[in-house]
Amino acid sequence: MDTIVLVGYIAGALTTISFVPQVLRAWKLGETRDLSLAMLLLFALGILLWTSYGIWTGSMPIILANVITFVLILILLGLKVRNRDPFR
Repeated sequence: MDTIVLVGYIAGALTTISFVPQVLRAWKLGETRDLSLAMLLLFALGILLWTSYGIWTGSMPIILANVITFVLILILLGLKVRNRDPFR
């Protein structure tokens, strides 16, 4: 494997794994008040664009990392919507 591609996989793994503690915390506590809905939506859009870029350039590290990150963001968005207080 090319060194540049290996660096891409490592970078993608680290940035993707960084969302796991937040997802686990939100899932366990049912608390998402501190997560901005606008930030999550904008981040999801950015991740979709990065995935498109990865597909267009044929960069598997970018595709893989962003697809997994998108799934994690969807989980956070789902928890955010499910746990929202309608009176706030």
